Amino acid sequence: MELDKILAISKKPGLYKLVTQSRGGFIAESLLDQKRISVIISSNVSLLSEIAIYTLSEEVPLKTVFYKIYEKENGEQTSTSPKASKDDLEAYFFSVLSDYDEDRVYASDIKKILNWYNLLNLHKLLDFKNEKLGSDEEE
Repeated sequence: MELDKILAISKKPGLYKLVTQSRGGFIAESLLDQKRISVIISSNVSLLSEIAIYTLSEEVPLKTVFYKIYEKENGEQTSTSPKASKDDLEAYFFSVLSDYDEDRVYASDIKKILNWYNLLNLHKLLDFKNEKLGSDEEE
């Protein structure tokens, strides 16, 4: 799975796949509707490969969190809706990442992570067959 080509763009819904670089930024394709957009270099853009989730002891890469969700759900969509209540979202996330830092990871973050996971899973961009993930992962 290549999260280094998947983007979250501030103030834009969903996720985007990096298509190519342009003179003043880059071209990205929406995973929601496959429309291409031009993104200027000064936009607030995050690569999913660079995002980590706070736990009580360390920061866990988003890829590892996706893997834990994938294992829990046997490769299916999440059993808890991203639109669930704050308590349900927190309970679900606790079952996935039991030591996440509840003071720094908000329900809105969990909602976003579940939405992203479901979107990536829908487009078959989550493939962990050749991945070495887990607690013994080296960075």
